[in-house]
Amino acid sequence: MSFRPLLASLLLALPLAALAESPNIVPGQWEFTSTTSVVGDLPIPDQTESQQECIAQGDIDDEEFSFIEQEEGCELLDHEVTVDGMDYRMVCRAEGGEASIIGRMDFLGQRLEGTVDILVDSAAGELRMTTAIEGQRIGDC
Repeated sequence: MSFRPLLASLLLALPLAALAESPNIVPGQWEFTSTTSVVGDLPIPDQTESQQECIAQGDIDDEEFSFIEQEEGCELLDHEVTVDGMDYRMVCRAEGGEASIIGRMDFLGQRLEGTVDILVDSAAGELRMTTAIEGQRIGDC
């Protein structure tokens, strides 16, 4: 399994379970943009990806709500979800390597923003990546 395709989904993969109140996210059509930067000796250019998703109020209120399914090989180590945001730590393991992930997302009503710091330890050495994620409500579904 390659770590590159996994990056875009890591932050949004976590369930927002067991909330007393719904997250501060306005239902509607959302656009998410993630930009990943790699720190290291390899000259890897930043990669930006965008996707759109319809988020209904029923989805937000559902304690099983998540943006994307969690990837196989990943284990959620720690997370805290509040109405206004989410902090988490997870680890993903694949053949020949492991990625340690620390993420933070702020829920801001009609937009959200967050960062994911990833340290990949593989046979090829250590690689550090940072993914900035922005989401914005762009209208009704």
